Amino acid sequence: MGEVLTIEAPGKVSLVEEKLPELPEGGFRVATTHSGVSAGTELTYVKGDNPYLNATFDRELGLFVPGTPSIEYPVRGIGYMQVGLVVETRTAAVREGARVAMAYGHRTAYVADPLTDRFVELPDDLDPLLGIYVAHMGPICANGLLHAAHDLYGPAARQLGDGVRGRRVVVVGAGVVGLLVACFAMHGGAAEVVVVDETPARLEVATALGADVLATADDPAVTLKRRWRHAPQDRGADVVFQCRGRARALALGLRLLRPQGTLVDLAFYTEGADEVRLGEEFHHNGLSVRCAQIGRVPRGLAHAWDRERLSYETIGLLSEWGPLLRRHLVTDVVGFRDAPQLLGDLAARRRQSLQAVLRHEVEEEGR
Repeated sequence: MGEVLTIEAPGKVSLVEEKLPELPEGGFRVATTHSGVSAGTELTYVKGDNPYLNATFDRELGLFVPGTPSIEYPVRGIGYMQVGLVVETRTAAVREGARVAMAYGHRTAYVADPLTDRFVELPDDLDPLLGIYVAHMGPICANGLLHAAHDLYGPAARQLGDGVRGRRVVVVGAGVVGLLVACFAMHGGAAEVVVVDETPARLEVATALGADVLATADDPAVTLKRRWRHAPQDRGADVVFQCRGRARALALGLRLLRPQGTLVDLAFYTEGADEVRLGEEFHHNGLSVRCAQIGRVPRGLAHAWDRERLSYETIGLLSEWGPLLRRHLVTDVVGFRDAPQLLGDLAARRRQSLQAVLRHEVEEEGR
């Protein structure tokens, strides 16, 4: 038996017992050691404003249409940042005792099939807590940089840093996605990386990671366009990564760009976008917006850049930035039993967290 995090209804989160299937030939069983909380995506289920809860998503047409919601309560096993210890295996694909990064939701144990379940074995010298970023969250952020590289070089893009190397980069939003994107940009050789956010504590984290920062209240568009001059009437960021799911953040990102610049959007918007005034900078400066979601890499790069390579790039980032990220990005580590209280408090804004991680002690029982 195991336990799985369940959202019974908006605001109601619990742990319920879950019977694990028998271990099939070719499968393996993991005991979860760490499970990262995505405060953006997951809280939309706790608050009830995820679009899948209110409409049918027609995957063939790629449209949300009226009808039976694609996801209904209770919602079980949300989450995509898991690290597990392989405690039993019936396949040569993974050894017993290995630590693997996967995306199987907040549960204490999982039975996996290598033919259908993606997993990445973690290096022995990597902090297993940081392994929460390897399977999915890190590739999400790396895919943003890949879109910037494709925007500049098309199918000729070869390295993840091609779109930022030597360029002036702005990251809007200093949440987990924004801070990881900023680290990827610095890791990729950007000339300057400026993180913009409205929360002083988050800007302090960005500074600790090595980025320059500007507060939104100080009109960073004016500040940076006075500072970054390319040519007469050509000022601003070469590329902006928009990482906060608020319309005002998208509007600000467009203001920060140089003419004909590109904004790579990694945010998840659950509200309207009245503040995005498309008749202003977007129109007059000939800007572009590219949506970078982990469900697809840029056209023409899919053969060379798959999820496995993006995970590999994430491991490379963590090997250099891991200690700083562990010290400054991970703000909360709580026991798995405390997960319902944690998510409820985050959704109700009774608690603030940058990166929360659920920890499950399994060393003795798994070996």
